[in-house]
Amino acid sequence: MSARVPLPIGPVSGTEVPRYAGSSSFARIPEIHTVSDYDIAILGVPFDGGTSFRPGARFGPMEVRKSSRHLRPAFHVELGVAPFERVQVVDAGDVACTPFSINEAIAQTEAHADAVQGGSGDRRVIAIGGDHTISLPMLRSVVRQHGPVAMIHFDAHLDTWDTYFNAPVTHGTVLRRAFEEGLLAEDHSIHLGVRGPLYDRIDLKEDADFGFKAIRASDLDRIGIEGAVEQVRQRVGDTPVYLSIDIDVLDPAFAPGTGTPEAGGLQSRELLSLLRNLDGLNVVGADVVEVAPAYDHAEITTLAAATVIYDLVALMSKRELATDPSA
Repeated sequence: MSARVPLPIGPVSGTEVPRYAGSSSFARIPEIHTVSDYDIAILGVPFDGGTSFRPGARFGPMEVRKSSRHLRPAFHVELGVAPFERVQVVDAGDVACTPFSINEAIAQTEAHADAVQGGSGDRRVIAIGGDHTISLPMLRSVVRQHGPVAMIHFDAHLDTWDTYFNAPVTHGTVLRRAFEEGLLAEDHSIHLGVRGPLYDRIDLKEDADFGFKAIRASDLDRIGIEGAVEQVRQRVGDTPVYLSIDIDVLDPAFAPGTGTPEAGGLQSRELLSLLRNLDGLNVVGADVVEVAPAYDHAEITTLAAATVIYDLVALMSKRELATDPSA
């Protein structure tokens, strides 16, 4: 963590405006071009060309930022940290990715993530999707800095299928490609919240062969939040962690604005409680994906996504405090 004093969030004293007005950056934090250095960057990846059902997640970054104005981010009560006072967080804008080519968009996202990290293993990037395809270039960039990671994957779906319509890289195949590329630490990754039907029984065997353990949404009725967190911690150990949150891990009642909704999902409170109980893990990168605002109502989904991103910032900042002797 840097010893510099972070720039303040929100408006400068004496020029205060209501939260529904003013800056359009995430939670009204400084934009990347206004600071000389930073610890955590929020990066929009407005790509949904890998979607297999309802499109529209390309509009996720813009609308999540809009809903983030509702946040009061000065102090996180449950995690007991004032993240923006202790680390410099910036809004890095959006990747300029083409909507017409999956491969080209992946390359553009990967290069942009590398540039934002700046070759520094001390920086963290939280991506706002976009569909789940964006996790592959984000993982590649993170692994270059930290080596193979433990994937903690919140999702209604496994995302370890092989192809869709002969396309090898889509939002449902991204974790299979990550395994094949050696991006995931062996036998340290875990799904949370998976549910719904599969294409075939063999999907479960193949998923396990790729090194994943699964905690299904229905398992929470039996083991509860504490049991799930214990299994996650045992699975991850001391390995650097990449957190990927597909917003469809939430039940459609709590996240209607997504491309592939599945009944029987987590409540918002359950998701936030799971995340907050991962306090202390070495989260080196993260994404929140599959927010499709066209199917949302009253900003239910985008507010949930904005809150999750704020929690990720708080988790990362608290880890920085715990490992920095000058803090």
